[in-house]
Amino acid sequence: MGSVPSAPLSRFTTLDVFAGCGGLTRGFLDEGFGSVGAVEIDTAAAATFAANFDPLGSHTFAGDIADFQDVPDVDVVIGGPPCQGFSALGKRDPADARNQLWRHFVRVVRDSGASMFVFENVDRFAKTPEFELLRKAASEAGELSEFRTQVFRLNAADFGVPQKRIRTIIVGSRVGAVTEPVPTHGKVPAEGRPRWTTLREAFLRGAVILEPDVRQEWLPDSSFAFDGHVVPGPFKLPDLHVTRHHDLTSQIRYAHIAPGQGRFHLPEELQYPCWRRHTTGAGDVLGRLRWDEPAVTIRTEFFKPEKGRFLHPQWENGGVQINRALTHAEAAVVQGFDERHVWCGTKAEIARQIGNAVPPPLARAVAEVVAQRLTTA
Repeated sequence: MGSVPSAPLSRFTTLDVFAGCGGLTRGFLDEGFGSVGAVEIDTAAAATFAANFDPLGSHTFAGDIADFQDVPDVDVVIGGPPCQGFSALGKRDPADARNQLWRHFVRVVRDSGASMFVFENVDRFAKTPEFELLRKAASEAGELSEFRTQVFRLNAADFGVPQKRIRTIIVGSRVGAVTEPVPTHGKVPAEGRPRWTTLREAFLRGAVILEPDVRQEWLPDSSFAFDGHVVPGPFKLPDLHVTRHHDLTSQIRYAHIAPGQGRFHLPEELQYPCWRRHTTGAGDVLGRLRWDEPAVTIRTEFFKPEKGRFLHPQWENGGVQINRALTHAEAAVVQGFDERHVWCGTKAEIARQIGNAVPPPLARAVAEVVAQRLTTA
């Protein structure tokens, strides 16, 4: 199980809605907050949250937020509604039901009596009509009229995460403004601030060293009882260091892709037929990562190189090549999770949890400025 700070010993409490696997909660707990509740509709993700932060399953609501009515009193409501309705990779349909979930977020904030809220979403959320409606809810005539909002555009790499992942963070407060989180890392090293964390550093540090040569394709046989269901898990980080079967033709393709390259660098005979007709765009597809840089944004299908720049960075002429996609363990580390976090679900379910997560170090940076404001309020 993951470490579970005791809420009564914590200065402030959080309720995590659209909690996923608990990336936001992990960051807030690392900053001294206590978790008193979570809402998550996906059973496997809710089980992961409970396995880490609520072993008795007493305050993890596994269901639709529309049915969540017993809202506890809390200091801060945190959460990130599903981003697919806003993502540049999606259709960005204004009628997408997922784009309306922020309304339930507003309801929970109001019912909880929270002093502050933290709303996380994809970078482009700040350019959507829903963003303006959320800001309007916190205006003088809105449902959250006591709150004033601040919007931060934060790159996870600036906070020690080995990944360039930009997110919109909206902080609402009725106890005063917060300061913008100060980056701890930078693309260029500066006094008192190291450079961005690279994949080499991330994979070769900590209690679990992620060796490149991986043969195991399946998770161990383990089960976890949660909310009347039995789900696979909980799995520790080394258990997630599993690969996917890549056929010989795929491996030959991967062997032609050097770090920083992608599908455009394949010889014509190895191009997929559909790619031959599309000679522009999607440059990250079948791309290989670089050892000495952070990864690109991790998505839910990172285990498929055909979906993006997800090939392992090791590629050496005359040396050992690693011709596979990232493992689940590598993707979790790229998202900023360490060996404390455990996971529940199938391989596909855990991959979805990883890709949708908020990197804990980014969450902790936000939690720090929230705690500062609550302390001085």
